[in-house]
Amino acid sequence: MIAALVAGLLAGYGVAMPVGPVGTYLVALTARSSLRVGAAAALGIASADGAYALVAAVAGSALAPLLVPIVEPLRWTSVVILIALAAMGAGKAVRRYRAHRLSVIEQETAIGARRAYIGMLGMTMLNPWTVIYFAALVIGGSGASTAPKLFERAVFVVAAFLASASWQLLLAGGGALLGRVLTGHLGRLVTTLASSLLVVVLAVRLVA
Repeated sequence: MIAALVAGLLAGYGVAMPVGPVGTYLVALTARSSLRVGAAAALGIASADGAYALVAAVAGSALAPLLVPIVEPLRWTSVVILIALAAMGAGKAVRRYRAHRLSVIEQETAIGARRAYIGMLGMTMLNPWTVIYFAALVIGGSGASTAPKLFERAVFVVAAFLASASWQLLLAGGGALLGRVLTGHLGRLVTTLASSLLVVVLAVRLVA
């Protein structure tokens, strides 16, 4: 059980800690909304990681041939979605700055906790890095589902989810602090534009 716990924690942190476009978007989303929305988005990311960990734990190598061929289409879909989100965020920031309406940014936030959770869940499921990472775990799996290993596999999945959730919540907390510090008109504009540009760069690197 200890081995399964350690393996799950390592798998969860291994997929979560490299801050790519999804993590960058999480920080930016929390900075311009609220910690509640950011926490929901963070749990959406962790849920996707947990789902892939579940596939890796119960399916073994049998599903590897099915996962690998869809990585490339998911890569391009992820790039399109991330660039679109970055463009929307940048455009909204410019419009708010020009209209000097940043004082009511909280009331104008269009996304709620539920939408944040579902959106980040879907985005992470489409993230090619997540697919590639857990496809490697699947390829390394045994494919067996014997009863003595059932509890160990459950421990692995829960540990992977908790590890991912703890890291994503840490990122969301950083985004909330960033949002509190940069409360001025120019500060929020520059932060949003910079994060949007970073998301675009990271997204393009997925297919570069």
